Amino acid sequence: MSRRIVICGGGAIGVAIAWFLSRRGAVPIVVERHAVAGAASGKSGGFLAFDWCRGTALDRLARRSFELHAELAEELGNPWGYRRLETYAGYAAENEGDSGPGQRPWLSDSVSLSGQLGSPQTTALVEPYGFTTGLMRAAETHGAELRHGTVADLLHDKSGAARGVVLEDGETVEGDGVVIAMGPWSILATRWLPLPAVYGYKGHSLIFRTDDAIPGEALFLEYQEASGEVLTPELFPRADGTTWVCAVSSTSPLPVDPASVMGDEGAHARLEAMCRTISPALAAAPITARQACFRPVTDDGLPLIGRVPGVGGAYVATGHSVWGMLNAPATGEAMAELILDGAARRVDLRHFDPGRLKAFDPARLMSS
Repeated sequence: MSRRIVICGGGAIGVAIAWFLSRRGAVPIVVERHAVAGAASGKSGGFLAFDWCRGTALDRLARRSFELHAELAEELGNPWGYRRLETYAGYAAENEGDSGPGQRPWLSDSVSLSGQLGSPQTTALVEPYGFTTGLMRAAETHGAELRHGTVADLLHDKSGAARGVVLEDGETVEGDGVVIAMGPWSILATRWLPLPAVYGYKGHSLIFRTDDAIPGEALFLEYQEASGEVLTPELFPRADGTTWVCAVSSTSPLPVDPASVMGDEGAHARLEAMCRTISPALAAAPITARQACFRPVTDDGLPLIGRVPGVGGAYVATGHSVWGMLNAPATGEAMAELILDGAARRVDLRHFDPGRLKAFDPARLMSS
């Protein structure tokens, strides 16, 4: 009989786990309270880098995942606009230079490029909403299921092992194991499992309709505002003719419901003013979306990927911070191997063992 695995969370990480489990003949059931790709997995930049994590614990995970992104795009027909990019670094200051062409026709004279960070061999891009929803649809063709609902508790067998979830409406979803993959909302699962804290760090972004005005060139910029504050905008031109730009982050409180995420007051106006300054192409382009999302972070900056200590059948995969979209495929592959084979083969998960960090006290959650 095929193993049924309940995955809490329909973001890129949860969906990637579902895809790789379904390819192995398991039956993943993805439980999502809001919408697949409804949070950061639908609003992030989608930037991919092959070797930017070199020298860190993330290096092998990132390299394997970069390879898998190319394989998935080829295998599944690339419905999410996977493309290779040139990637540059630069700097600019408000009220310096003019609006004329700079070192690139799409950049203003206020921007100075300081070097190349990546080539089409080492940097790439996906449209994250298309990637996440497309991979979910592909998993469903292999037998995965999608349930809409809010997880309120875990089901346990007589030994205490996790054997499914209880939804807010009282419905139960039974399985042979449970994976927590709810991004920053994974902290809610500390009410049921001994998990380390996962926090949400808020980011704001704009999407412009630029068509062919900006070529396949990503930009990481240091931008000094007139106040003296330095922003670090990132600009990614997508294959669908849109360009995504982010810059303004904050530690605003995480709402309980992902559907309630809103931008901070003035954040998008500040971001728009910067964009109009650095690029005549952006100045002439309409804005199609003003977005805000929370990326999940842990106390030591590394994701939680592995078994939940002391609870059989319980797993976690979250806390990927800015590299969630990059590392989703290799995380999904490794989790499928861990669940079905007992160990991950292609990536060493020891660095990401949830037991390395102290479990969060859910009493703090209830009182906040």
